[in-house]
Amino acid sequence: MKSMKIETLKKSAVFACLKDDELASIDNYFDILNFKNNETIFAEGDPSDKFFILAEGNVKVLKHTMMGKDIILEIMSPGDIFGGVAVLDNKPYPASAQAMKPVKVIKIRRLDLLKIMEDYPILKLEMVTYFSDKLRDAHEMLKNIATERVERRIASLLLKLSEKVGTEEGGYRTIDFPLTRQEISEMVGTTVETCIRTMSKFQKLGLVKSKNGRNSINVVSFQRYLEE
Repeated sequence: MKSMKIETLKKSAVFACLKDDELASIDNYFDILNFKNNETIFAEGDPSDKFFILAEGNVKVLKHTMMGKDIILEIMSPGDIFGGVAVLDNKPYPASAQAMKPVKVIKIRRLDLLKIMEDYPILKLEMVTYFSDKLRDAHEMLKNIATERVERRIASLLLKLSEKVGTEEGGYRTIDFPLTRQEISEMVGTTVETCIRTMSKFQKLGLVKSKNGRNSINVVSFQRYLEE
């Protein structure tokens, strides 16, 4: 039976390129860490000496503004890397990472990561590809915030999250973790009040159902809505 560390590495877009024996050879470089709900994994400005991959649960990456508000930059699901660019640059973490529920992560020290990248050069290419995709997603998000109406920004976010961490049920896809109106508003750059009004409109249209803090979306209807 494979260890949790190896199973997590196989889920990662970067390390999945390695064969089982290669993954086994780097297993000992990684440690498993547990964090409680809302616990900070690392804070903005901390030294970036550890590279993290999410094993279980969900993590949100936050940016603190000068106005004292938080902006959620991204929500991580199992297999996702976070804090990675800062580690490779050897610069402080530019944002904070916080557990959204009890989570397990695996981590590796920066120097150990650089060593295994030398041992397995293909990891360098996979890193470049992974972070290029992340940069492209960030540019798309900024473009949407600058040019799209709030309703379309919220619809795009819900559709993206449902595709990434959704489970099918009765024609709807449920986002597999609680997501508050405040968290949605932070991710799309709007006020909580506007988010509440928009989500209420989506519910009346049958685009969204909410239960126990979890949001289920009608994927086909949302796709049509975004194509209009």
